[in-house]
Amino acid sequence: MDEFDLVVIGGGAAGERGAAQAAYFGKSVALIEKESVHGGAMVNTGTLPSKTLRETALYLSGFRQRGLHGVDLSLSRKASVNDFLYRLEAVVTEERLRISANLDKHRVTTFHGRARFEGPHTIAIDGGDGPRRLHARHVLIATGSSPHRPPQFPFDHPCVYDSDEIVRVHDIPKSMVVVGGGVIGCEYACLFAALGVNVTVVEPKTTILSFLDDDLIEGLKQRMQALGITFRMPAQVWGCEPLEGGVRLSLDSGNTIETDCVLVCAGRQGNTGTLGLELAGLEVNKRGQLQVDPVTFRTKVPHIAAVGDVIGFPALASTSMEQARVAVVHFFDLKYKTQVSPLFPYGIYTIPEVSMVGETERELTAKGVDYVVGRAEFAHNARGVMVGDEGFLKLLFRRDDMTLLGVHCLGENATELVHVGLTALMCQAKADLFINTCFNYPTLSESYKYATYDALGRRARKE
Repeated sequence: MDEFDLVVIGGGAAGERGAAQAAYFGKSVALIEKESVHGGAMVNTGTLPSKTLRETALYLSGFRQRGLHGVDLSLSRKASVNDFLYRLEAVVTEERLRISANLDKHRVTTFHGRARFEGPHTIAIDGGDGPRRLHARHVLIATGSSPHRPPQFPFDHPCVYDSDEIVRVHDIPKSMVVVGGGVIGCEYACLFAALGVNVTVVEPKTTILSFLDDDLIEGLKQRMQALGITFRMPAQVWGCEPLEGGVRLSLDSGNTIETDCVLVCAGRQGNTGTLGLELAGLEVNKRGQLQVDPVTFRTKVPHIAAVGDVIGFPALASTSMEQARVAVVHFFDLKYKTQVSPLFPYGIYTIPEVSMVGETERELTAKGVDYVVGRAEFAHNARGVMVGDEGFLKLLFRRDDMTLLGVHCLGENATELVHVGLTALMCQAKADLFINTCFNYPTLSESYKYATYDALGRRARKE
């Protein structure tokens, strides 16, 4: 039996980073990936594919040129599936190669096959490179998640997709219903709407993306409607009837919708069903997720940790990587990074992008914090005018000392722009940081200065 200081189960974002971190500090590491390629959902079905398809849709639709040449939001020519997927395959292949090279560089031993516990320290590998057994001093579970599939949808029908399957769509439909107005649902709704698809979003709550600041929710909803997206909220799908070349959805209101295809975005479930966790002394919740210590990410079995989607919220690629690094540090007492940052940005790749970090107005009000708002519209920013961006930056400051508390951005570069505010929040910066900073001109980043001026003006006027 091969012995390792650390066995990592799962070769996605978290698994790769955790394995590399331990190997960097001289530990013997094995990584087990059930698929024939590395990358997990981040590379193969989720993060990178969806964002690559988004960029392709923006390019094919001429969306970014809308304010420059009067280009409308429909395709200038009919796009084929090959057009749509060509760039996806190139990006995914390159990232798979990068991961393999990184694991090789750190001398991580890799196995392909399904891992399962035979005991707390013994892991068997079936299929792929198996059968074989490994003895692990420590185990890091980073198996990710898969889309939840509600029983009312016939997923064997070619016009019914989950969020993993849609990245390999067999045709660009004329109409689509997206079930679920969360992050994944809104991202794909925008992507296909930009391609000229008639998109309807069915969401059981009264609003989309309810965790966002209210101004971001309303701003995004208006821009999605401008793309031609229709909302049915609150509404639930009770039935899905296959048709010739499409489906008919029955809503709780008694209404029906006929559409070419339906994309079901109903949350995700931890990939733990085949791990044999009971033999390691572990159990999961109804969504297949493991409970861990919020600092060390250890399970109730001290030498086994779990990170990423398999432990639930926040289930972001960025936080999953950090969780894996921190878990490994605690395993081996490496005197390195011992906790994940309490501040993490949300990046939502809708059209336009939405990003935020820190507190929302709703949260500050609930806590009784007296705050002041500052806004800068990109339509009043030289760079924003150049690129036709109609977004905005919104900053929240504590009123008494003007400490930055929250950053909220809507616009085509929101997921990049938010990092300026993230860094300021990490430093517990006050308004004078942005006032005293000289930003490049013309840039969207200088919106931080003008949003701060706006907040100072409101404070002086006691608004």
